[in-house]
Amino acid sequence: MRIAVLGGGISGTALARLLAGDGHDAVVLEKTERAGGLCQSSRFGEFTFDRAGGHILFSRDQRVLDWQLARCGGEAGTVKTVRNTKIRWHDRWVPYPFENGVGHLPQAAIVECVAGYVEAYAGRRAGAPCPANFHDWVLWRMGEGFAQHFMLPYNRKIWECDLHRLSSGWVAGRVPEAPIEDILKSAIGVDTEGYTHQSVFWFPREGGFETLVRGTVEGGGFELRTGVAIERVERRGTQFAVDGEAFDLVVNTVPLPQIADAIAEIPEPIRADIRQLRPISLVNLMIGVRLDEPLPPLSWIYLPFPEQGPTNRVTYFSNYSPTNAPAGHGSFLAEVTHRGDLKPDAAWAREVVAALGRAGILVPENVVLLEWCDNEFAYIDQDLEFAARIARVREWFDHSGYVTFGRFGRYEYHNSDQCIARAMQVAEHIRQIASTGEPARPAFE
Repeated sequence: MRIAVLGGGISGTALARLLAGDGHDAVVLEKTERAGGLCQSSRFGEFTFDRAGGHILFSRDQRVLDWQLARCGGEAGTVKTVRNTKIRWHDRWVPYPFENGVGHLPQAAIVECVAGYVEAYAGRRAGAPCPANFHDWVLWRMGEGFAQHFMLPYNRKIWECDLHRLSSGWVAGRVPEAPIEDILKSAIGVDTEGYTHQSVFWFPREGGFETLVRGTVEGGGFELRTGVAIERVERRGTQFAVDGEAFDLVVNTVPLPQIADAIAEIPEPIRADIRQLRPISLVNLMIGVRLDEPLPPLSWIYLPFPEQGPTNRVTYFSNYSPTNAPAGHGSFLAEVTHRGDLKPDAAWAREVVAALGRAGILVPENVVLLEWCDNEFAYIDQDLEFAARIARVREWFDHSGYVTFGRFGRYEYHNSDQCIARAMQVAEHIRQIASTGEPARPAFE
């Protein structure tokens, strides 16, 4: 089959490689001048940075992890790291997740957190229903103390909205519940560890996270066309046409609001739903510093409070690989979310750095490089209407003959490894089409 894959991020390139391996003629059409999407990296002098925050090579699915590592040169081409993440809680370093680090708080805060958690735990055991909005979900799940001391200020910062209007549905499967025994142990000074499934991760030794995409493209057996702005996609009988060029199938991975106008068959009610799929954007500040002493062995940290500046997460990027910064230097990625209203400039960037200095993260006077990248499509705004809206959009695509997937191609809150897993699922779906002439069922159920 001759298959057009719209979009050259990790979703599109991974699928194209899988399709080529099955003998299909896959063509990836990418609007920008190189593949990568949110996985792109940039080099400034001897510094390497990821443009959309701190990615890692990791997956709970061993086949996906093996696939990632193979694209990055295996053991020799990657750096293995034991995760060390913390929360900058005012002037303290608290282990992440916050529930497991509660014992590092002042005594009064420990009492508030544990008492609130026990009360919330008892309420759930008594049958208190799960709230539909995220603000109330935090109280239902974590209790008042954990909510006020971390969860609410941090999430207000990252989602940039009143948390009552955010759905609680997005947290399913993303926020494991800490056993109450672990919280009680931590409260009395016995260390416990949460999120153990992600206790080890890998990162490309050279070239930043884009190495994963380059390794997917190189030797992938498919055609990559860059600088292609798609104007019209339509069905022509049993085939498809992309700007007049014939294909047997079209698979989309482009953010739906950016491609919907080009797809001829989308009915107006579905177009209206897609217009409401607004993203949350991310400015990623790339900071190179001169070091007076080595960086602490941290992976990334969370900054929940307004006085720490607008940054919600900082990646200690040069700790991911020694080649990310030159000798005697270190590097950070500072992430700031917004809803299209932030116009970063040099003065703003210096203010962010100053706030990080006040928070004890870096020494502003030692900054030798300051760049930034504004990523329009970064997070999914999962408001209270999102689930019904995206269900209608997915339903139409799943019965249209088109396939759409990817973080913003299907609006699933997926990390890069989950996008690769989805690509494997789509490749299997296309195998069904190739063998039977039509799929036994939609690609996603």
